[in-house]
Amino acid sequence: MKTQEDGRDTRWAEHRRQRRRELVESALRAIRRHGATVGMDEIASEAGTSKPVIYRHFGDRPGLYRAVVEKVAQFILDDLRTSVGWDDVKDLDQLIRDLTHSYLELVQRDPEIYRFVMSRPLVEGDLSDDPVTGLTMRIGERIAELLQANGIDAGRAASWGHGLVGCVRAATDQWIRAGMNRPAADVADDLADLLGPATHPANRLVSTLEGHR
Repeated sequence: MKTQEDGRDTRWAEHRRQRRRELVESALRAIRRHGATVGMDEIASEAGTSKPVIYRHFGDRPGLYRAVVEKVAQFILDDLRTSVGWDDVKDLDQLIRDLTHSYLELVQRDPEIYRFVMSRPLVEGDLSDDPVTGLTMRIGERIAELLQANGIDAGRAASWGHGLVGCVRAATDQWIRAGMNRPAADVADDLADLLGPATHPANRLVSTLEGHR
């Protein structure tokens, strides 16, 4: 039987979860307003609270950073899931193009959020559990599953899937440094032209035959 104390505990836990969500949203607004080098004072001001309150909910600055990255990671994965069409892949060239284009458009819409996530301004030293690595691993694993479902050997699918994510991320970083001066679709075409031929059945057959010589 649920006691009155249990009910209060449940409501308090939900209140804390809701407050954490609100503080993360405040952090995102502060990043957009002040840029990727935003500090804790600016985040606290945006949230209408104090730094000790934020630390009480997240433990420390890296704790807040992790929560922000997790929010961004889920947004990226959800967007890619709807825009790329993970569940019905017929053309691997198009998969590469769509994945890259969608990722670049996300960055273009929120460049300061991307810079914040990658530059880690709230973190001093290394994170023992890097949330950015976790995000890229999750995307790479999903792409590897798609490649394997399209007839590519599991080991090679893993190499290509994670390699593709690395290429997209490196190309995105260079694109930002250049001032995003080319359309996202052109950059996506570049990567599809570079990486797409490797997925063609004829090229896979040639590679297999060469491997048995």
